[in-house]
Amino acid sequence: MARAAADEEKLYKIGEVCKVADLQPYVLRYWETEFPQLSPNKSGGGQRLYTKRELDIILRIKELLYREGFTIAGAKKKLETDLSDEGTEEPAPRVSQDRLAKVKRELRDLLEFLK
Repeated sequence: MARAAADEEKLYKIGEVCKVADLQPYVLRYWETEFPQLSPNKSGGGQRLYTKRELDIILRIKELLYREGFTIAGAKKKLETDLSDEGTEEPAPRVSQDRLAKVKRELRDLLEFLK
């Protein structure tokens, strides 16, 4: 679990992102002007630093443009829809331990009754 948190916090330099995504740096810089979801931080020396989420967005943009044949405008709309849908999932309801224990007892009782 700590490893997953570390992966989420890791920042990737533009060269690393280019290697993973198999893209040229100028393509990423252009996409930054077209897709507001891409806004990498910059180091003190001006090096672009991308988050894991931005890397995932870059890979999705590449898929939309190169594999699915979207235009830039179409990919923008699709990406906005995809990202807004991510936030609409309702969290699973939380059930107290007391309630779970009660349900278990009731199920055991029912099982005994049915035997």
